[in-house]
Amino acid sequence: MTDTIFARASGAGQAAVAVLRLSGPGTAGVVARLAGRLPAARRASLRRLRDPDDGEVLDEALVLWFPGPASYTGEDAAELHLHGGSAVVAAVTDALGRLGCRPAEPGEFTRRAFLHGRMDLTQAEAIADLIAAETATQRRQALRQADGALGRLYGGWTERLTRILAQQEAAIEFEMDDLPTDVADRAREAAATLAREIGAHLDDGRRGERLREGLSIAILGAPNAGKSSLLNALAGRDAAIVSPIAGTTRDIVECRLELNGVPAVIADTAGLRASTDAIEQEGVRRAMRRAEEADLILAAFAADRPPDAETLALLRDAPGAILVATKCDLAPPPALDTPGTVIATSARTGEGLKALRSALAREAARHAGLGDAPALTRSRHRAALAETLEQLRLAQGAPLPELAAEGYRAALLALGRITGRVEVESILDSIFRDFCIGK
Repeated sequence: MTDTIFARASGAGQAAVAVLRLSGPGTAGVVARLAGRLPAARRASLRRLRDPDDGEVLDEALVLWFPGPASYTGEDAAELHLHGGSAVVAAVTDALGRLGCRPAEPGEFTRRAFLHGRMDLTQAEAIADLIAAETATQRRQALRQADGALGRLYGGWTERLTRILAQQEAAIEFEMDDLPTDVADRAREAAATLAREIGAHLDDGRRGERLREGLSIAILGAPNAGKSSLLNALAGRDAAIVSPIAGTTRDIVECRLELNGVPAVIADTAGLRASTDAIEQEGVRRAMRRAEEADLILAAFAADRPPDAETLALLRDAPGAILVATKCDLAPPPALDTPGTVIATSARTGEGLKALRSALAREAARHAGLGDAPALTRSRHRAALAETLEQLRLAQGAPLPELAAEGYRAALLALGRITGRVEVESILDSIFRDFCIGK
């Protein structure tokens, strides 16, 4: 990383202020050439920035200097707070290029922060999540992860697993020495405890991933059940075409909602019925596939006629589904012998929509609410933890102590991939030396 990079840290387009960020070994020299001299560290200084070739004033800007390693990237860094006009930004970026800087690649500042040990991979991912956060709950989860909550949890597990491996290796290497006879048994018991904790962490209903990616909600029911009107009413706009002609909706129409801080994607689907029309058949197939993938189903039927067999089957196959009677301005909903409560709604009058939104918000909180323990937020976390758990279980049942040690080592490598710090040998050597010295 010998290059000095720069990038705009503020939004694109004209604004009152534009911020350019620099990082790399040449930062001090570049800032001194532009600003005349290097300002005091971590203090905003007003400077005239001049063209390095002819000395022309480019802008009067605030300059901040962050000597490494006490910077975001861990290397020398600086910020130039310019006037936000496009001509000013263009002139300064051109000068930076002539001074040997290059534009940063996407995510390169955070990549350098990771490589310099300023953060682990979970924190780097949290920075991306924080930038992309659309709701307050997403922001809280991202901030919690950026603060290192997830990294500390996995770091603690890594330390425990390293000690387990050290115990197992000691039982093998010093079998004939004066070691306690139950060293391997203690390692196995500790591994079993750790496996239970990792298993409980994995069995979280994907709440962290749901909060990050959004809850998936599917509206299903027969043709003309009021599904499209229901979607429009919840979205607050005309997202789906509403028509009395059965089979109008043939493809999936999606809208984004916020349910008490939890993002959600709600989908209107084709009406469920037998049809000889090839396009409608494909629409029904896609509707059923969406139902299988959805976190929550709204089973809709028109209040002026009882739900058909397909809608009732949805309730049997998806016990968490919410039954919604639409068009209740035309008739009261019929009494049904089904589990759960029927929510009567009318897209025309707005009746029942508040109750439906409240029910959706409760379900969203249940699926994706923040708990006391940090939640894994990405599928790669889940895959690495699943491999860690599998290797721990294989190690506990290994017929030979050497195979158990290999299992613990593989588990440690899989766990280390989450944070990006897989220095198994150096950590193990340190702890193993301590184990032998204390023997």
